[in-house]
Amino acid sequence: MTASLTEINLKHAELSDLEFIIDVYNQTIPSRMVTADITPITVKDRIDWFFAHNRTNRPLWIIEYNKIPCGWVSLSSFYGRAAYAKTVEISLYIDQQFRGKKIGQFTVSELEKFAQKHGIETILCYIFGHNQPSLALFSKMGYQQWGLLPNIAELDQIKRDLVILGKRI
Repeated sequence: MTASLTEINLKHAELSDLEFIIDVYNQTIPSRMVTADITPITVKDRIDWFFAHNRTNRPLWIIEYNKIPCGWVSLSSFYGRAAYAKTVEISLYIDQQFRGKKIGQFTVSELEKFAQKHGIETILCYIFGHNQPSLALFSKMGYQQWGLLPNIAELDQIKRDLVILGKRI
């Protein structure tokens, strides 16, 4: 079953949401498909990251499905240099029990609208080459492969590629 647009809401994350954000993120670590972290992170680990976001042009949103938090999405600065101010990196994490409902598609679309209104011109994402669900989602949303870093990560003694996808907004 897919979600209808009226069932999905996006809201700016508050500090009180950080524990939920970390819980959803940590769900992905055991799969070795989504993140290069290999052990769970803590709220303390992500305080600075949380405060690097803002409502103006680097949002961090909680995704709600039927008023229940089901994931989060953010736009983060790319490379930290002024010349890249109009380029961001997207991060999207959906709680495992809510995947497959097209929540990701809706969320990426809404984030792109936000980016366009706020002067962001380019969105990048970094996805492991073996993460076919995420590659398929972003490909469906019009992202193209702009780079490949072969065998750059090692997860459980297995070398993994990192694919760089991009889209001009």
